[in-house]
Amino acid sequence: MSQLARQNRALPRVPALAVLEYHLVGYRRTWRAGAFSSFLLPTLTVLGFGLGVGAYIDRGIGGVSYLEWIVGGLLASTALQVAIGESTWPVFGNLRWTKIYFAQGSTPLRVDDILAGHLAFVLFRVLTSIAAFLLVTGVLGALRSPWAVLALPVAALLTLAVAVPTFAYAAVVDSDSWLAMLFRFAVIPMTLFSGVFFPVESLPLVLRWIAYATPLWHAVDLCRAAVLGAAPHWSVAGHLCYLAAWAVGGWLLARRAFARKLVV
Repeated sequence: MSQLARQNRALPRVPALAVLEYHLVGYRRTWRAGAFSSFLLPTLTVLGFGLGVGAYIDRGIGGVSYLEWIVGGLLASTALQVAIGESTWPVFGNLRWTKIYFAQGSTPLRVDDILAGHLAFVLFRVLTSIAAFLLVTGVLGALRSPWAVLALPVAALLTLAVAVPTFAYAAVVDSDSWLAMLFRFAVIPMTLFSGVFFPVESLPLVLRWIAYATPLWHAVDLCRAAVLGAAPHWSVAGHLCYLAAWAVGGWLLARRAFARKLVV
């Protein structure tokens, strides 16, 4: 049997699962390092803003306490930050420093397999973080509705909407300084002005429409509606289609960027 035949025989029926397994094995050794940023920090934010700042907001927002109102936004923003954190330096490093993608590309794995496998790991990271977040906020009594579990699929869709374009971005920049700029000029402003901490209706009209253009606001509206058991401001179908459009467009860009790097 030729070497290529043996490689093909060893490859699983879904080759992307081999890539996912690689990332999971590595994460088994490093999960403690990410526990603070993906779980403890959002939990402390809930306590600080929801209970601390919320104590000074007597009437709450929209008829609910500030703690209950802010949880949906923090769920979405946590998903955003974990997704982009796992899609910047890890992707850049696999291309520029450790060359892991090139090693994977030298096997029968295709570009689609490498990309899909790593994205599956990013989804795993986000969903485990959001599940733990839901558990803690449920214990704190901040979830008004059992529909809060729908924040998980919303977080998954938001992850694809922001992670896949970030994969493409990390694959084309020539310095990791550009990754820091992404956080400084995109992630932080998006987190502050997309309805996480206060209603976007309080913003000037121009900034309000900029907030509406971000994928985070759509996820915030859906997560908040799920947590509160209320209808979102915009239609559910509109939110989902908008996030899906970001994911599809990002996939096309990422696949093209990865193909240029890995296919000789």
